[in-house]
Amino acid sequence: MLTSLALLFLVGILFSQILERLRLPGLLGMILTGILLGPYGLNWLSDSLMNIAAELRQLALVLILLRAGLALDLNDLKRVGRPAILLCFVPAAVEILGYVLLGPRLLGLSAVECAVMGAVIAAVSPAVIVPRMLKLMEEKCGTEQSIPQMIMAGASADDVFVIVLFSSFLTLAQGGKMTAASLLPVPVSIITGVLTGALIGLALCWFFRSVHLRDSIKVLILMSAAFLLLEAETQLKAILPFSGLLAVMAMGIAIYSRYLVLAQRLSQKFSRLWVGAEMMLFVLVGAVVNPAYLFKAGGPLMLLILMALLCRMAAVAVCLIKTPLTRKERLFCMIAYCPKATVQAAIGAVPLSLGLACGELVLSAAVMAILITAPLGALGIDLTYRRWLKKAEPLPAEAES
Repeated sequence: MLTSLALLFLVGILFSQILERLRLPGLLGMILTGILLGPYGLNWLSDSLMNIAAELRQLALVLILLRAGLALDLNDLKRVGRPAILLCFVPAAVEILGYVLLGPRLLGLSAVECAVMGAVIAAVSPAVIVPRMLKLMEEKCGTEQSIPQMIMAGASADDVFVIVLFSSFLTLAQGGKMTAASLLPVPVSIITGVLTGALIGLALCWFFRSVHLRDSIKVLILMSAAFLLLEAETQLKAILPFSGLLAVMAMGIAIYSRYLVLAQRLSQKFSRLWVGAEMMLFVLVGAVVNPAYLFKAGGPLMLLILMALLCRMAAVAVCLIKTPLTRKERLFCMIAYCPKATVQAAIGAVPLSLGLACGELVLSAAVMAILITAPLGALGIDLTYRRWLKKAEPLPAEAES
């Protein structure tokens, strides 16, 4: 495993640096590294590493969400209001509807099978979006309009909504029934996740004020609490809908709101950890890619993904109606809300493992969606934010310094 990790980091750094020199997103180089080194390429990644790949991807996701929470000001979201709430579910729902309407004609699948495919692909990737939105906040681009905060918060809730729908559509595809009651876990999991995370965050604020600890120890405590919240989601699944990912983010938000100085220090620590975690995440995402599936799927699948993506972008535009955002700012939001990666890598193979007839095609779609939207979305954000978003004016004290 240690040799595999060495190859993962060294080749990943090499490829990402080459692509950045070509003015392409470095994460594309990381994905290509995974394809090259993974079981469908040179097969140089050990089985022991691939067996824990899902856990390592989840570890990286925890780092992202903690960083996001420790930098997210609730007052900014309150200023945004309605659009921030709509972005949590409207774009994903419209994208899934696009698959249901267009998929049967393009791929010859049933509406239920297309709904399963849509639910796999509809979730946006916090792994791509959150680091870039944090960068925008550091550079104060779009922060007066709360654009990065709105997109960052919406992307996390969007994942919860889509994963619950995915479970419901899987039940239908296996011959079960989906009722209105089966959708109830969506709001319940959001509420319980946010409340639990916030309470733990407030408790940690009290503890950190009362007990002097190094910031490195506080990072370990925060990450341990995050892992326990994810485990709580698994253990409570049959009893109470609960979103561990939202709880992790809410924990960070609570610390930011009650202990700002500590949140800023911890955020810097997590930023350093993210350098390695990002490499590990996207290389391991690339490692699950089977190029043979992509060639077999062909043009119709790519066309479906792009058309459904246009449906999502149109839905984002609808969510931003009656906001003070300019046309370029709205277009930026439409682009920023497109990248897919982590959820697709995590659940793309589930229909195939359950023996569904559409399983292989769903996995192909998940892989193709990652390869199309992750680099294009990241590149779109990186190339447009300085030109399309307004940079906040420095405060008088900042200007003097």
